[in-house]
Amino acid sequence: MSLIFVEAEPQHLPDLLDLILTQGPNEWNWLPLAGVQAHVDDIAQGRAGALLALDEGRLVGAVTFCLTREFSRYQSAAEAKTEHGYVCEAVVRVDQAGRGVGTQLLKEVVALMAGQGVFSVYIDRHEENAASAGMMRKAGFVELETFPEPARRPHGSGRTTVSRAQTNPPGP
Repeated sequence: MSLIFVEAEPQHLPDLLDLILTQGPNEWNWLPLAGVQAHVDDIAQGRAGALLALDEGRLVGAVTFCLTREFSRYQSAAEAKTEHGYVCEAVVRVDQAGRGVGTQLLKEVVALMAGQGVFSVYIDRHEENAASAGMMRKAGFVELETFPEPARRPHGSGRTTVSRAQTNPPGP
């Protein structure tokens, strides 16, 4: 496996949408079709981003992300005045699972966002999604809170776990 990471360009978006819709669904993921399509439209319009993992030109994984203020409750008063990052989707082809692709993508996105001056990046998952929990932990995300969210998590415990990766801004 020889992975390269590229930021999504308009020509990648049909394959990205296909990857999310065909490889992303499972009992733990909340992927409403209209929401996924709107999110890919946001990427096309530059309101969100996507980092792709390609293996010999084949899309094997992707992480989508955006800027938000939705996780301000986990930040200090000074930090809450600025936007922070949010990983919207992290999807790896089923035949590539367990090879570290998702972990590498998450690390790359955190570094990419830090390079843009965003030093806190949040992600959430179903509380019982052990594969995602491991991938997030290996990428440096630390769990912050777990809470009920049955409308979004209709299976199992019905709870969401929020995690954060934090990098340090460059020194003076």
